[in-house]
Amino acid sequence: MFVMELTYTAPVEDVEDEMDAHISWLDGYYASGVFLASGRKVPRDGGVILAGGVSRAEVERIAAEDPFTVAGVCSYRITEFIATKTSADLSTVRENPAV
Repeated sequence: MFVMELTYTAPVEDVEDEMDAHISWLDGYYASGVFLASGRKVPRDGGVILAGGVSRAEVERIAAEDPFTVAGVCSYRITEFIATKTSADLSTVRENPAV
């Protein structure tokens, strides 16, 4: 599983100009089951996306096609982790690491 942390690199007004395209991009990855949760950081200097079921290379490709990235208004920090414990709602993405 991955934590995709976005940090805005441009004024929020420039980010807002890309918001509709970003939301459409999010919707596509929610529909495919890759994105599990997302939202704005507080304070509003970026956002966070939880993603699963793909490789690191794939999640990096996904981040690179975000309209925010394409427009140059954000950068990504991607952290991979093993979700060994989850809520019941996320049990399908729970992982059992090899010891």
